[in-house]
Amino acid sequence: MAAALERLRKSRDASLKQLVNEALRRGLEEMRGRPKRREPLQTRSVALGRVRVASIDDIGEALAIADGETFK
Repeated sequence: MAAALERLRKSRDASLKQLVNEALRRGLEEMRGRPKRREPLQTRSVALGRVRVASIDDIGEALAIADGETFK
């Protein structure tokens, strides 16, 4: 945040105090209003293929299979 404020301060040729006060004013005004309704997040499902490890309880076996080794 400090870096963003510094860039903004330089671009506007304003004091840090002025920018912080303006940011607080705008933020508080926005917070007083009704919250914006967000669209529900949707994700697509994808097929990941078959399960290669019967159980991940044995991490050694899972790592060996991932590395292409046969587990004994």
